[in-house]
Amino acid sequence: MDIVSTSFTHLYGTHHTWLLGLLRRRLNHRWDAADLAHDAFIRLLNRPLTETDHVRQRSYLATIARGLCIDHWRRRQLEKAWLDSLALRPQDTQPSPEQRAIIVETLYEVDAMLARLPTNVSDAFLLAQLHGLTYKQIAEHLGVGERMVKKYMAQALLHCAILEAELDGLLVQ
Repeated sequence: MDIVSTSFTHLYGTHHTWLLGLLRRRLNHRWDAADLAHDAFIRLLNRPLTETDHVRQRSYLATIARGLCIDHWRRRQLEKAWLDSLALRPQDTQPSPEQRAIIVETLYEVDAMLARLPTNVSDAFLLAQLHGLTYKQIAEHLGVGERMVKKYMAQALLHCAILEAELDGLLVQ
């Protein structure tokens, strides 16, 4: 075993039970807590912790866990909203469980992409795509000119194209 795997094994053994307990209290769900604890340590493998102080290690793990919880809750909200809207559709138009999983994952990726965009860009995109507003109406709503709305939409659509390429496996991060 090399030094990195030995230190990771020690870190995992020292903090896993504590982190699992922290996540169980936050999520109130045993299996979700186990999944997120696993994800936290996977992130730690990708960005090794150089800190040797026990308290700082836990602080770092708690920070990772907090971000994972926020992502988890956001994902659940998106999934619930989509399933609620899906429940209004006739049974014969319902997607298969596999299609549902793909759609939820895509919604999550689009939401994450929109969250990375400036507010006006994501707002313009949502107003156009979800509410069907014209560029003129969006400009009035955002208090900008139509030309700026065109720039916002171009920026959002570029990010959508990048996201589509990433989801299709054409881009490597």
